[in-house]
Amino acid sequence: MITIDGRLTLESIEAVLYGGEKIEIAAGMRARVIESYEFLKEFSRDKVIYGINTGFGPMAQWRIDDGHLNELQYNIIRSHSTGAGERLPDICVKAAMISRLMTFLQGHSGVHVSLVDLLVEFINRDICPVIPRHGSVGASGDLVQLAHLALALIGEGEVSSKGEIRPSAEVLAENGLEPLRMHIREGLAVTNGTAVMTGIGTVNWIKASRMLKWSVLQSVMLNETVSSYDDFMSGVLNGMKHHPGQIRIAEMMRSFAAGSGLLRDRQAELFHKSEEKVFEKKVQPYYSLRCIPQILGPVAEEIESARLVLEDEINGVDDNPVVDKESRNVYHGGNFHGDYISYEMDKLKISLTRMAMLAERQMNYLFHDRINGILPPFLNLGVLGLNYGMQACQFTATSTTAECQTLAMPNYVHSIPNNNDNQDIVSMGTNTALLTKRVIDNTYQVFAIHFIALAQAVDCLGIADKLAPASRKVYDDVRAIIPKFIEDNPFYGQIAAVEEYLRDNPLNLK
Repeated sequence: MITIDGRLTLESIEAVLYGGEKIEIAAGMRARVIESYEFLKEFSRDKVIYGINTGFGPMAQWRIDDGHLNELQYNIIRSHSTGAGERLPDICVKAAMISRLMTFLQGHSGVHVSLVDLLVEFINRDICPVIPRHGSVGASGDLVQLAHLALALIGEGEVSSKGEIRPSAEVLAENGLEPLRMHIREGLAVTNGTAVMTGIGTVNWIKASRMLKWSVLQSVMLNETVSSYDDFMSGVLNGMKHHPGQIRIAEMMRSFAAGSGLLRDRQAELFHKSEEKVFEKKVQPYYSLRCIPQILGPVAEEIESARLVLEDEINGVDDNPVVDKESRNVYHGGNFHGDYISYEMDKLKISLTRMAMLAERQMNYLFHDRINGILPPFLNLGVLGLNYGMQACQFTATSTTAECQTLAMPNYVHSIPNNNDNQDIVSMGTNTALLTKRVIDNTYQVFAIHFIALAQAVDCLGIADKLAPASRKVYDDVRAIIPKFIEDNPFYGQIAAVEEYLRDNPLNLK
């Protein structure tokens, strides 16, 4: 059980999303919600406040009669439930609900505590509203997608529960839960914010963090396979450039490489008088083998940057208007604008694309016999010309990497005005987060092919027993999925299986 009693970390969210942890709200934070609601209830009696007694967006110029205020909150939910396209994965929806919950727990939204309680029940019971992927421009937050979340809360939408898509009202009744009832501004509060883009971004961050470790390990395995000199990952060398990401990656490489019987010591082999004129083994390997700390260092730093941005967004107030009991005021502004998330997701998908590019180039090194000089073309253990090894696998890896490169182009600058030009500059944060998700999916596919290639290369050379323990563990896991192959067979099933292995097994090797 994770008790929310202040700032929530991405690691805690990961434990809820992937570790089966439940959440509970500390009494102090619940009290904040109640106090905010009571203040807004009193404060709003004789004042004009956006979204409480006015229309929404360009309709804000019209005041709503007191007799229709409750109806107003239902109308924003129903009218904005216009999403289209395939539904978001449950894991992203669950993360979005956590993000929305955290905004309410700051005590600056003026919502009734029953909304908080119902969100907790949805999260803990894995009741995930059906939310289409298309609809948000990331300006007043994720209005359309969050309207679908709200629709489920009031018992009028659909939810995913226990593997089935069902009417929300049925699932609520089965679980003994009452649909959300409007009090002052619950309809606007649920729909107005960055929770969906932040939820998708959180899932993206979790996967990106895991993928960085996979990228480092496959780089170590490659260098082991070709018996590289190990000084490119030394602490002394990498410490001289001062970048914390580079230093961290080099340290991770040394940790994964510990116990390897394949990496060579330059000092022992080359730093002595020699009469050789031509060296059989490369004095320095290609960049895709040697420059790992320099290539993945910026990636590591971006992933850390994304963590800070996401945690600030999750633990902040992305609402409008904002209720402040301390200053006894209601502030109208633009905290719902998704620029921070959009910008960070653009940077994250560039980093993920870089990992895909690195893996693709490393694969090319393994497949290209005239470059590596020690392996058969395309790791073909059959009859050359009759058999083809992993020749066609490269097509898939290359085309998928190329798509990543296209998707990596900045989306943050693709603003299109709408809403009668009320939303005249928008973030497109949710679109950017979804594009980042596509890059992640693609990169897992490239990684899967790369690990199959590494395992085949190890068997080509008969060096499995000399691998570092970390490399050997993954080699064994991959070979349990796809044994050493000589004859030509369809690969698509094995690629998918290795991809699933990488997704479902975070690398926790030391």
